[in-house]
Amino acid sequence: MAPSADKLDTYRAKRKFDRTPEPEGGKGSSKAGTSGGEIVASGRFVIQQHDATNLHWDLRLEHEGVALSWALPRGIPQLPARTANRLAVHTEDHPLEYLEFEGEIPKGHYGGGTMGVWDAGTYEARKMRDSEVIANFEGQKMQGSYALFQTKSKNWMIHRIDPPVDSDREPFPGEMKPMQAVRGGLPEDGGNWAYEIDWAGLRTLVWCEPGHIKRSRSRGIDDETVMVFPEIRRMARALGHVEAVFDGEIVVLDEEGAPDPKLLLERKRAGSKSVAERMGRERPATLEIFDLLFWDGHSTLELPYSERRELLDGLDFDGRAWGTPAAHRGDGAALLGAIGERGLPGLFAKRLDSPYRPGRRSADWVKVSA
Repeated sequence: MAPSADKLDTYRAKRKFDRTPEPEGGKGSSKAGTSGGEIVASGRFVIQQHDATNLHWDLRLEHEGVALSWALPRGIPQLPARTANRLAVHTEDHPLEYLEFEGEIPKGHYGGGTMGVWDAGTYEARKMRDSEVIANFEGQKMQGSYALFQTKSKNWMIHRIDPPVDSDREPFPGEMKPMQAVRGGLPEDGGNWAYEIDWAGLRTLVWCEPGHIKRSRSRGIDDETVMVFPEIRRMARALGHVEAVFDGEIVVLDEEGAPDPKLLLERKRAGSKSVAERMGRERPATLEIFDLLFWDGHSTLELPYSERRELLDGLDFDGRAWGTPAAHRGDGAALLGAIGERGLPGLFAKRLDSPYRPGRRSADWVKVSA
């Protein structure tokens, strides 16, 4: 990388060190810049998870007395396919002390938010230029060969070069439609089934990538669902650096805690982003999640319902606008009676050994009216 008169001038100009815990940095000393063979630079690296205005990850490489830095708003690519490339925003050089920095940057200051070490280790670079870095990383989470490169539009990207450490890792799935239930009565072999509340809400699939929701689809909404229900958007932030696809229902609850179809209809009719955000504050919605279709590089579609629910329940994934209601096993008739007393429409009976069949209506799922 091309040196500057003082590599930390830009870094220091953006911060007030009497008000932020970030290190001011000294001259530092470099452990990088080896010569001979194919390795042109080596040293420590860190990836910090930065929960600021938007959740992102900051990659820093020790080199020539400073920490070269990139912000990764969509995380680290796990597959070598070009479609898996991620944006890498080249930022100012940081002091070497930043390689170990964790703390709370006060709100209102540059980079305000929580900073924590997500991964750390060492790297060896085979190429280190002003517009390109090719290096091998040895960390707990980031392992393998990566390229950081500047595009013709002057943006930077990060690309994985070699296959993933997890050889069974699968690409993040594209569009799919939800599995549908048939109408019927309570199953006679009740011990082979689980029972979930029918919320009579807005059926929704949500694709979460690191730090953001990539896609959200609901029947009857032409745009992204999270544009109509923006409070749900933060669920991807809560997951951190994970890819996941969820199936659930969006509901708006009344003061008694029961789903209110009229309030839900009002929310669906939000005509603009500002209206949707205002309504989200006044009449917040909740995504009731009942299935997990993809998790951390692996499809769960072929797993039996019982295993998918075990994975989902193990996440303990509850927030202000999302949650995982219980799946009940046992006496479906008793549950159906209790649901009827609460004024809820009914329940879903789901066979414990059933896989998830996107877009198909299956007798493995039965919609039972109260």
